[in-house]
Order: sequence, then C-alpha cells, then structure tokens
Amino acid sequence: MPVRRPAAPETVAAALATRTAADDKLLTKHFLAVLADRAPGNSVEVRIPPYAAAQVIPGVRHTRGTPPAVIETDAATWIALATGKLEWQAAIASGRVLASGERTDLTAYLPLTDTND
Repeated sequence: MPVRRPAAPETVAAALATRTAADDKLLTKHFLAVLADRAPGNSVEVRIPPYAAAQVIPGVRHTRGTPPAVIETDAATWIALATGKLEWQAAIASGRVLASGERTDLTAYLPLTDTND
C-alpha cells in the first residue's frame, strides 16, 4: 500500500476523464505521491482506504503503532480535494475528512493539480 511516485500526466488526464474504480485507485495513489513530493516528511499519515496511505509533512517521525497525526478519507473525497473541487475546511466540516493531531491541515498543499501535473 505504500505510495511510489506520481503517474504520467496523460495517464492522470485519462483517469480523470473516465473515473472507473481502477481510475480512482490510480488517482488516489497519484495524488498521494504528489503530496509526498510536495510535503516530504513522516509526521502525518494520510490514509485513503483501501487504496493507499502515505506519511507526509516535516516533523517528528512516527515509527510504530498509530501515528500521532492521522488524516483519513475516501477516494472520491481525496480526488475532489486534490483537484480543487472540494475545499479542505468544507471537507472537515462535513465529516468527509477525519483529521486528528498536529499538522493535519492540508490547506497549504491543496489542490495538488497544476499545469505540471
């Protein structure tokens, strides 16, 4: 379940256009990899079950058990956040994202799309 690296831009564009379950898996992993590239670190674990999880954001490294800072959401919400179709605060307020611990506000990193992605 670890995140490796972002997908090719044309692959992401095609997946966003079709949005099958397989595309959602690809997009989830892609956008987690983009977040890991933009916010490297090990202080916050972002979980999008059942597809992937990644540790991001500089700070205290987590090594065993449940990390002190966790963000969890579903694939559709994660993709909406990553593409700018949903704002972080709205996702938190609606309960679509569960976040606990320090450094779990991803507002500064979202959206994860730009002309280079």
